[in-house]
Amino acid sequence: MKKILLINGPNLNRLGVREVGVYGTGTLQSLEEELCRFAHDLGAELDCFQSNHEGTIIDKLHEADLYEGIVLNPGAYTHYSYAIRDAIASISVPVIEVHISNIHKRESFRHVSVTAPVTAGQIVGLGFYGYKLALLALTKGEA
Repeated sequence: MKKILLINGPNLNRLGVREVGVYGTGTLQSLEEELCRFAHDLGAELDCFQSNHEGTIIDKLHEADLYEGIVLNPGAYTHYSYAIRDAIASISVPVIEVHISNIHKRESFRHVSVTAPVTAGQIVGLGFYGYKLALLALTKGEA
């Protein structure tokens, strides 16, 4: 059974109450529960992790050898965390970057991802469904 890690970054613990017009009404708990069921249906096991702290996210990425793939929503760190970028570049498992909203249609500072160039792929603007697409790619060996 493939083991996949889901990492959600800063403020994603506020899903369901934060900018509902942008992120929807679903909560982090509902997202994680839905994704765990979906992963199980794909024959995979999903470990879920969320942190508002950059160093903690980096530490979790350094545990990559425990997994066959990582789904990562770095939140605002996407746009400026070279430390998270370097952590992704330092591991050998595929990482797929996911964003609930379309970062390219939002404020100009969100248009650039410093992390995307070192990931296997990026999925943006598809809501929670983007996470499922990332899991499909990782479990089917497409990443």
